[in-house]
Amino acid sequence: MSVEPSSAEPSSTERSTPTYVHALGLALDPAWRRLPDGERGATGRAFAEEVGRAPEDGVRTWTYSSIGLQPGVDVLLWSLGPSLAALEEAAARSLRAGIGQWMSVHDSFLGVLKPSQYVAKPTEQEQSEFGGERSRYLVVYPFRKSAEWYLLARETRQGIMNEHMRIGRQWADIRQLLAYSFGFDDDDFLVAYETDDLDRFGDLVRALRGTESRRSTVNDTPVLVAVHRPIGEILALLGGGS
Repeated sequence: MSVEPSSAEPSSTERSTPTYVHALGLALDPAWRRLPDGERGATGRAFAEEVGRAPEDGVRTWTYSSIGLQPGVDVLLWSLGPSLAALEEAAARSLRAGIGQWMSVHDSFLGVLKPSQYVAKPTEQEQSEFGGERSRYLVVYPFRKSAEWYLLARETRQGIMNEHMRIGRQWADIRQLLAYSFGFDDDDFLVAYETDDLDRFGDLVRALRGTESRRSTVNDTPVLVAVHRPIGEILALLGGGS
């Protein structure tokens, strides 16, 4: 369902107010689980306080658990902010606070939100900016298209994307965020989906596999799947109290 952002030159307004996106997959050192109860509790509380702090720097962060679900990823921090520097500072604060000192970065995907050149007015489904209530599950992955795709005529790409979007809109309950990663990450895009029903999401992905746009896909892995939970619940699952 991804709708490629525009390659056109952004306006001065778009330049002055970008929104950057960061998906940060963190791995917990197993040695932390063998610490005394009191130390685990104290480090957990310090981390929760930092992650849950008010967004004074404009960075908004949501917390997700992948404990036992994704090799090497226990906690996923999903953040939106006004600059990469702000996201960097937020990540650094989290990694030096409490249990964060026992964590290492396993995956990190970056992007910036831009308007699509294929749709005049994206719906909340097609370009969610994480407003309102969170869905139960978050699916995140990097995405890259082939050189041949970018060399196709504009009209040809539009036709292919029209089919892609038509199918995606049949799953109106599944929200997407697509961020532009050219030049500052390994892939072209950062893609995220929110859903309360992973089985339905699987149906959507399977349907999109049969569209013409699939021919241009070079990479869409690794796929991170995480459960939306307050940081206190995640710490309790890890063994650090609530």
